[in-house]
Amino acid sequence: MNTFEKLERLTELAKKDETLRKALLKTRENKEPILSFCALAREAGVELYPGELLAVGEEYSDNQCKSTNGGNPTPYDSFNDAYEIFLASVEI
Repeated sequence: MNTFEKLERLTELAKKDETLRKALLKTRENKEPILSFCALAREAGVELYPGELLAVGEEYSDNQCKSTNGGNPTPYDSFNDAYEIFLASVEI
């Protein structure tokens, strides 16, 4: 299961379980939000780790650069934040 599939699975779980959804949203308040987020995901049965969550935006950007005819000599200044995008998707 790739990272996107893991996040989709976690989204399904969060939409079915209000307690999980609120706990995931509350991770924003923690000192180490991504560590807390991934720990909750694993407790819910989704093997998600900080490295892969952080790498997903970089990988997407890298693939965009490689797909540009001749390559893109100027990588993007920033990457999508999979953590915040996920939280936004389950926020009601």
